[in-house]
Order: sequence, then structure tokens, then C-alpha cells
Amino acid sequence: MSDDGPRLPPRIAHFDLDAFFVSVECARDPSLRGKPVLIGHAGRRGVVATASYEARRFGCHSAQPMVQALRLCPQAIVIPPHFEAYRAVSQRFHELLHETAPIVESVGIDEAYADLTGLTSRDGDPACGAYEAATTLRARVHAELDVAVSVCIAGSRTTAKVGSDRAKPDGLIEVPVGEDAAFLAPFPIRELPMVGPKLGEALARAGVRTIGQAASLDPRWLARQFGRAGEVLAEHARGLDATPVNGNGRVARSISREVTFGEDVEDVPELERVLARHAERVGTDLREGGKRARTVTLKLRWSDFTTLTRARTLDRPAQATDIIAAAGRALLAETIAAEGMRPVRLIGLGVTNLVEDAMQLELGDLLPGDGDAPGGVLRAEDLDHALDEIRARFGAGAVTRGL
Repeated sequence: MSDDGPRLPPRIAHFDLDAFFVSVECARDPSLRGKPVLIGHAGRRGVVATASYEARRFGCHSAQPMVQALRLCPQAIVIPPHFEAYRAVSQRFHELLHETAPIVESVGIDEAYADLTGLTSRDGDPACGAYEAATTLRARVHAELDVAVSVCIAGSRTTAKVGSDRAKPDGLIEVPVGEDAAFLAPFPIRELPMVGPKLGEALARAGVRTIGQAASLDPRWLARQFGRAGEVLAEHARGLDATPVNGNGRVARSISREVTFGEDVEDVPELERVLARHAERVGTDLREGGKRARTVTLKLRWSDFTTLTRARTLDRPAQATDIIAAAGRALLAETIAAEGMRPVRLIGLGVTNLVEDAMQLELGDLLPGDGDAPGGVLRAEDLDHALDEIRARFGAGAVTRGL
């Protein structure tokens, strides 16, 4: 005999920090509230990272060239990004989520899913538990971080994601149990997270412009027309998405940093200095995440927008900044030798093939390194950990390496 009780209706929430970078800047400087603000770097190569809602009314949006955004909204205030501040707020936001919800899956710096199924309110009402938990979390985010968060609670991840966009700015929507399909029906088909431009165009040609229209179609027809994407579409359009909230989070598959220069760079020592800074940040992220990397990847974009990548597999998985930087320098030298030196528009450094932080020690790990092939792995990692500790206590700029 099974002792399983009745299955509770799922209550999945999607939490999304509104115009996140702008919100953090407004918390840092309240005089910015209510004004058109663009986060990014001014100049002909600058790109908008985030636009405030006031700037969006003029047609400004993220990933837009800054010069175009300023033509649309000349009075906009341009603020360079402060990524350390954003990371600190993001970290605390996710901590608050974990303190409020039993199962949380972080899917970005400013968003996360939470499974609120089975929660009861303070007075024991199971019908109000999810709503009360989301309300409590929003109040804590407002009070402690001074940023806005929009939320939708629904029966599936897909509906919750669509709904949180509809809740913006700074709102909370709960879709009643069993009404996901009705909630989604009037919205444009492109609002489904899985529907990109190409699929959206193909559906439009078939006369499908709303989610409800997609839900009304025969799933077998959708599958014949669009393959696996059609099968998924048939389910999601009806508000059906069995994908669970993964409490373990998504495993990072890569870590990288890149920069686009304001002016093209042809100076190799300057490129090496940028790679060293990238290696510092990538190494720190590896150590904070308890990971090591088997592969280091260099990304270069020439002035004509030709982009190439080069990779090197390390003898052993590493997390030491010096080792990552040395591999980056070697890849840069190999690329220049093969391709010749050309003006560089963008340079990036990343690591892939991540593994857990465990390593078999060898004799060379205890000995000092030599040149661009640093041995003394333990010595290098001791230095990294010491620098990490200093920065954690006194700030990211408290100490830097000689470049």
C-alpha cells in the first residue's frame, strides 16, 4: 500500500530584479531616481548594459550602441558599470531567497526560480503560503537592498517566467491554480522563453501570433512542422512545463572575462596586461566556486570584427591565477605568430572543462616555478588565497599584482 498523500499543486515562482544595474546605481545615488539613466561607457564603441524605465520610453534598451541611445534620449545620464557593487547586491539577493524559499535555483545575477509548493501562511492556510513567502521576500529585498523585484507565482516555470515580465516594474502576480493556460493565452507568442526570432517568424507565417493560438493547435501538427521545438511549444503554450526547480543550481561550465577597447590596440605588452587582469578575475571565480579548469581559452576580435578563439589543455586542472595568465600569454603569442599582429578590438580569457577542487600533489608542486611555466603550484595558490582574503576584507582594489 502506498503511503503517498495527494499531490500538491505546484507553486513555482520566478523572481527578477528590475533594471538591475540601474536599480543598484539608484540605491547608491537616490538623486538618479525618476531620471533617464543608461549604464555603460560613453563613446562611439560603448554599448548600453541596462536602461532605466524612463530611458526606455525614448526607445533605449540593453545591447544598443550608446551613441544611438543618446540620440534617442540626449538628456540621459550615462554611468559606467560598477560590477563589484552589482555582484554584492546579487549575492545578498540570492541569500535572502535561500532564507525564504525551501528550493531555489539561481539562473542569473538578477533572477532565480523558487519552488514554493506546500508552503502555508502564518495562520496555516496552504492557499496563501506561496503568496505570503513571495511578499515577505520582496519586502526584505526592498528594505535591505533598496532595489525592486518583480515576481510571478504559477504552476510552471514557463508561466512564472512570462508572468514576472508582466509584473514589472516592481509587481507581484499569482496565477490561480489550474489557470496557467488562460493566463498565457492573450500574450504574444514571442513572450514564451523558448520562442526565438526564427521560430516566431515561422509561427507568424502560419497565422500564430498569440500563445493561446499556439495552444489551440494540434500538438501533432506542431511536432510535424517544427520537430522537438513544436512538441515543447505545444506543452508550454498550455502552461505545462514539468522541468523542476533544481535546488543544486546549474553547474557552471565555463568562466570568462573579456573587454572591448575604446580604441584598437596593437601593443602586445598592453594586451598581456589585460590578459593578466582577466586571469586575476577568472582565477578568483574558480577559487570562490571550488573549481579547477582543464582548459584555458583565448578570444580575439580584430578591428574588422573577425573573431577567433584558441584553446590550450593544461597538464593538470588549475585555479592559480599565474597558471591561467601564463596559458593566456602563450596562446596570444601563438596566435600572433600564426596570424600576424593586427589591431585588436576585443580580447577575452576563459576557462572550461571545470572539475571539483581536488588535486594529486607532485614533487614539483613544492618547488618554485620558472618563467611562463610556473611550478610551485602550492606556493602560487597560497599567494592567491592570501590576496583573496585581503580583498574580501578590504575591498577588490586593496591589493593588485605587479603586471
